[in-house]
Amino acid sequence: MELFGTAGIRGPVTEVTPGLALAIGQAAGADGEAFVVGRDGRVTGPALENAVVAGLESAGADVERAGTVPTPALAFASQGRRGVMLTASHNPPPDNGVKVFVDGVEYDRAAEQRVEDRVESGTDAATWDAWGEDVRADPLPAYRDAVVDFASGRGGDPDGLTVAVDCGNGMASLATPQVLAGLGADVRALNANVDGHFPARESKPTPETLSDLRAFVDGTADLGIGHDGDADRIVIVDGDGEVVHEDTVLAILAEHYTRASDAADPVVVTTPNASARIDERVRAAGGRVERVRLGALHEGIAAAREAGDADTEVAFAAEPWKHIHTPFGGWIDGVASAAVFVRLVASEGLAALREPVTERPYRKADVRCPDDAKAATMDRLETVLPETFAEATVDTEHGVRLELPDGGWVLVRQSGTEPYVRIYVESESVDEILETVVEAVESAVAAET
Repeated sequence: MELFGTAGIRGPVTEVTPGLALAIGQAAGADGEAFVVGRDGRVTGPALENAVVAGLESAGADVERAGTVPTPALAFASQGRRGVMLTASHNPPPDNGVKVFVDGVEYDRAAEQRVEDRVESGTDAATWDAWGEDVRADPLPAYRDAVVDFASGRGGDPDGLTVAVDCGNGMASLATPQVLAGLGADVRALNANVDGHFPARESKPTPETLSDLRAFVDGTADLGIGHDGDADRIVIVDGDGEVVHEDTVLAILAEHYTRASDAADPVVVTTPNASARIDERVRAAGGRVERVRLGALHEGIAAAREAGDADTEVAFAAEPWKHIHTPFGGWIDGVASAAVFVRLVASEGLAALREPVTERPYRKADVRCPDDAKAATMDRLETVLPETFAEATVDTEHGVRLELPDGGWVLVRQSGTEPYVRIYVESESVDEILETVVEAVESAVAAET
């Protein structure tokens, strides 16, 4: 049985049912005696919360119900115990999902497999007199205060800086405006009421869905921030209403944390689809980059720490739009990203932060490939692509990634959820290279089907 994807369990509530939530609660409850449970604002959240809590308690665990909270606030509250978050993040309103945490960190693949195995085989309930109890809790004030305290030591005072925040009717409504105001910024909050129907815009923040924010920021605010439904993602909009590329945001934060590290060997963990501009800024700051598969930043952090020595520190970890502020905690946190980024802008200005980041042309493409041909296609491409780009440096750990002589890069990987091979290209010669790579992938697919 495979329930967990790259970001927990997620799907339509015809699949993520109360029955499944009950089984997951019983399975996860075997892992520990104390849990905190939260949910986002989706209409189906209360029923799924009740089911998960029932499962946890019947397994013998005590539960704190945190109610509606951002996912990073639930992760914060799970420190020293375990946590379950009911959320489908940026998915549409009919969806919901489950994420499980231990001590502030999402379950790794081994822990997820343990839960899946128990769901499949069934879990015996605790004896009647060993069932757990639940109480109400409110971790939000402590979480917001902790983010303010953490960000206050970075960058400059945002007094006089006008920041527009589009919460998208999601959980950021309860955290980001309050945190930024606590830091001293002049905050203009948009769509800052929690509504699981997401009436203002789609939950996923994109240049298209953030059109109202972009129009508002242009000439009105110094910068804008857009969040998804559970506040783990962040998008930055500049003062002209243009979206700042997600890899540029990542590079700015990665350079900041690398420079701020006292370690002799500061490491930034990121994913194969992240730009080489991140490597450039981290190297310039005296650090190095390690990559890990999509959806496994927490595993990459653990691996980097295990492989390092006393001089090694994981200074930051991120994939596009999602950041783990390792000096603060081990979870993805869009609210902390907003706070730290606003402080950096207050100190240096957004233009100055972007100036050293090389932003080459960037393109993506998909080539249809049947699921049963993906592995053979990728095996073929591990030979074909290095031969095609003979001067490139090759890494085949997570797909085929080519570092090009001009500082650009190519990534070809199989989709884990759809019948496609994904292609990413960043280079001054992006169109020519993309055409060559697409042809190579199409030929490889044809040879294996």
